[in-house]
Amino acid sequence: MPASDLQTHLSKPNIALGVCGGIAAYKAVEVLRGLQKAGCVVRVAMTKRACEFVQPLTFRALSGSHVVVDDYAPDNPDPIAHITFSQTADLLIVAPATANIIAKFANGVADDFLTSTYLACSAPVLIAPAMNTTMWEHPATQRNLQQLRADGVHIMEPDAGEMACGTIGLGRLSEPERIVAAALEILASSKFGRAHDLAGERFLITVGATREEIDPVRFISNRSSGRMGYALAEAALRRGGEVTVVAGTTTVAAPAGVKIVEALSAEEMSQAVARERANASVFIGAAAIADYRPAQRADQKIKKSNDAITLTLERTPDVLSQVAASRANGMLVIGFAAETENVLDNAREKLRNKNLDAIVANDVSRADSGFDSATNAITIITRDDVAELPVMSKRDAADRILDVIVNLRKS
Repeated sequence: MPASDLQTHLSKPNIALGVCGGIAAYKAVEVLRGLQKAGCVVRVAMTKRACEFVQPLTFRALSGSHVVVDDYAPDNPDPIAHITFSQTADLLIVAPATANIIAKFANGVADDFLTSTYLACSAPVLIAPAMNTTMWEHPATQRNLQQLRADGVHIMEPDAGEMACGTIGLGRLSEPERIVAAALEILASSKFGRAHDLAGERFLITVGATREEIDPVRFISNRSSGRMGYALAEAALRRGGEVTVVAGTTTVAAPAGVKIVEALSAEEMSQAVARERANASVFIGAAAIADYRPAQRADQKIKKSNDAITLTLERTPDVLSQVAASRANGMLVIGFAAETENVLDNAREKLRNKNLDAIVANDVSRADSGFDSATNAITIITRDDVAELPVMSKRDAADRILDVIVNLRKS
């Protein structure tokens, strides 16, 4: 997004810029200047090793603010700087990010000001790695990067070229203008660009797994954790929507501020949705509702025997189809298609057959997008478009799904 467009959305976003020790540290000066030209207020934190490449005075002169290296230093004006520094930031950028700082971030180490700031930061985080090619390609570094991606950190991939050590390959810090552009995109898609763009929408979201009882002890269920549904609820709430969640069994906590209606079985979820849907303007069926239930539930525990047990199953209510068929007053209906094969074809068929406005397809056989994974690789399909997204945190995926809802309202 151009700086002029960003400034129409933002009122002086606050950027925390972390600088680590490496020959590319001097390029952080250009990142600082680029952000300032885009209308951002920038404060700088440096590691002690970074000071061996660029002096804090350089950044202080350009930013007009104290540069924090050691929050225990006598000249530090704020005794809890790692808290105030991080929690007043709208975006934390680390450029260059060394292999060492990446490892610390990925493993929750907080042994200096910058690492403590990262742990205390609730804003989006963008890191721009820079290191020797061999260090970049090392399995440990790649493992740490994958963990950071799962944690929702934005990674600015390094460029290929000749290093200071003479090595040619991936590892050079990305160009400052590209880092600035990435930062502006993140700001534009965060609370600034999306602030209250869903105000007035009333969301009804189903979340988690249902349980279909065989007897008082046993049940049929699935592996849904509720992570994706609760990520959608949190994102919708932060963007100004009113949110009601009909929750089955989940393994994660519900976000604060949403109304929770508990529903254990598919029948209970169907009834709860029927009660709540008249008040909703957007329905999102993120729950993994059982398709079948035992035709008869035993009143007492079925005793173990040497003989096989045969269960007769019957269909459960199709909650998504019920909502789509009874929608009124411009309600949008969004479904999910958790598949293990022919993912897009099956999702498109579900979109058509159930008359949905959009469907979110994902391959749950993948380790990085299956049930209870912290990340998701989704494809959002509408009647007119298909958007295949890379692996990202479920919270980021939630915002991308909500962006589609915003666009559907405009069409």
